[in-house]
Amino acid sequence: MESRRGPLKSAVPSNVVSPVRRCSRTACGRPAVATLTYVYADSTAVLGPLATYAEPHCYDLCAEHSERLTAPRGWEVVRLLDASAPARPSGDDLEALANAVREAARPQERAAGGAAGRAADPMEVARRGHLRVLRSPEP
Repeated sequence: MESRRGPLKSAVPSNVVSPVRRCSRTACGRPAVATLTYVYADSTAVLGPLATYAEPHCYDLCAEHSERLTAPRGWEVVRLLDASAPARPSGDDLEALANAVREAARPQERAAGGAAGRAADPMEVARRGHLRVLRSPEP
C-alpha cells in the first residue's frame, strides 16, 4: 500500500540483520563469545563457552564483558573452560619443558649413564624417549 509520501519502508531491512550473536550488554555490539546463566537456587553465576543457540534466560557476552564479569555479593562465579580454546601452559608444563630441554642438551651424559644411570635414580620408574615417569616423593 502506498501513502502520499511513497511506499512504506521497513525500519530494519532484513538483509542488514547479522547471523552473528551479539553481546547482551546495552550499547555493546561486539560479537558474543560466552554465555552467562544464573542458578538462583545456588546463588551462582555460570559463565561458559557460547551456547549452541540463544536461550531466553541466558545472556551472551563479548570477550571484554565476560572477563570483567562480577557477581552480586554472596554469589559465586563459576567459569567453565572452553574445550576448543587452547589451554594456557601451567607452571608444571613449563617446568617439564625446561627439564626436557636440559636433558636434551646433555646427550653424552645420557649415553654414558645408560641403564646404570637409570638404576641409580630411585625416583625413576619408567622411561619413554626423553620423558621419565617418576615415583611420588615420600613425605
